[in-house]
Amino acid sequence: MGKYIFKSYDSHFKKLFSKEKSKLKKILPNNTKIEHVGSTAVTGLGGKGIIDIAIKTPRNKLNQFMNKLERLGYVHTSEHQPNNKRIFFQKIIRYKGKERRIHIHLTLDEDFLESFIVVRDYLRSHDKECKKYAKIKKEAVKYAKGEGKKYREYKDKFLKDLLSKAIKDKSKNS
Repeated sequence: MGKYIFKSYDSHFKKLFSKEKSKLKKILPNNTKIEHVGSTAVTGLGGKGIIDIAIKTPRNKLNQFMNKLERLGYVHTSEHQPNNKRIFFQKIIRYKGKERRIHIHLTLDEDFLESFIVVRDYLRSHDKECKKYAKIKKEAVKYAKGEGKKYREYKDKFLKDLLSKAIKDKSKNS
């Protein structure tokens, strides 16, 4: 399964997220914030086709959440740099005969979680920025030639600028 490729948006992404969210709600506390983030959460934005899910995780329940995710088939990985803001998990599911990857970001920091949400919401309501981001993602795929670190580095400046715009837009409209 080629991970660093660009795929067009698929309307099934919402359904895949909803199915996974239902499973997560059964194993996590009732008040747990579970958000669909990343490219698959923005209608029309293409990307790697990975369902990214951010979960607000209280530090005192981190081990409990991690154990529950592992029982649900998720694998803890250090693919993304370990930090004090999130813990990363992934699993591969089959959907309509194809493999799909799901990433879980256990977010330990409210601001980090909010950065996912504010960018997602900004892209949902700013078509021009969404198209720019799709272009950057396509360029990143070509540049990286399958290397995740290069892929992320290529997008980094654009994403920082995008987050800044999204935060300004949110505060202006609040």
